[in-house]
Amino acid sequence: MLSAWRNLEVDQADLAVRRQDGAMVWQRDRPLTSLPLAWVRAENAHGADIYIRPARSHAWPLVFLDDVAQSLALEVAGSSGGLAVRTSPEGGCHLWLPTGEALDEEGRRDRQRWLAQQLGADPASTSGEHLGRLAGFRNWKRGGCWVNVLDATGAGQALHREVGSDRSHVAATKPRQLSARDEVPTMGRDNSPSAKEWGWACRMLEGGWDPERVYEALLGKASGRRGPDAERYARRTVERATEKVRRRLY
Repeated sequence: MLSAWRNLEVDQADLAVRRQDGAMVWQRDRPLTSLPLAWVRAENAHGADIYIRPARSHAWPLVFLDDVAQSLALEVAGSSGGLAVRTSPEGGCHLWLPTGEALDEEGRRDRQRWLAQQLGADPASTSGEHLGRLAGFRNWKRGGCWVNVLDATGAGQALHREVGSDRSHVAATKPRQLSARDEVPTMGRDNSPSAKEWGWACRMLEGGWDPERVYEALLGKASGRRGPDAERYARRTVERATEKVRRRLY
């Protein structure tokens, strides 16, 4: 888990130990390479739960989601270059997802809230500074089950995609299945169908949809209204939206 974080450009963390009496003991702004793991192992063996987050006082290109179904967590982690961590016997998972840009606490909160809606994650864990469980330790809240990394295979590739010459990966993650009819209100006073579709295309690209998938969905939305021009319109709209999102994220 810590190796995956380093690959995602996180190098400092806040470590928290919650003891059985409810007391929280903190280690803040610690380099990932010098976390007191022997100490937290001893605490965990005596019934304490172990939590971690990227150090709160910094901006990071990583956001957290809680209580994501295991099958969806694996799918999203694999497609986005993220990290899936199972925290309960029932299959509930944490997701740590790359954002392509360093976000401060407010930015992380906003991204988490939107992603939680798309993935059915816990909306109460979207504060921008929420703690997740550290893999390799027991979750005493769930009867002492082990917290395990399920998928970090993409995390080593995500950094290459984000800082290399190919920057087509422009979003935090792929959202759960959304209808092509879903609309995202656009800013300003333009409430025309084209403006709404422009806003929708930008939002889906920011949420991780592949441009070709956005094109196909937009073509279905616009075909009845645009007729023979729908294909050209959908392709041009997605091209412009992709360029806009790339400029915003990079």
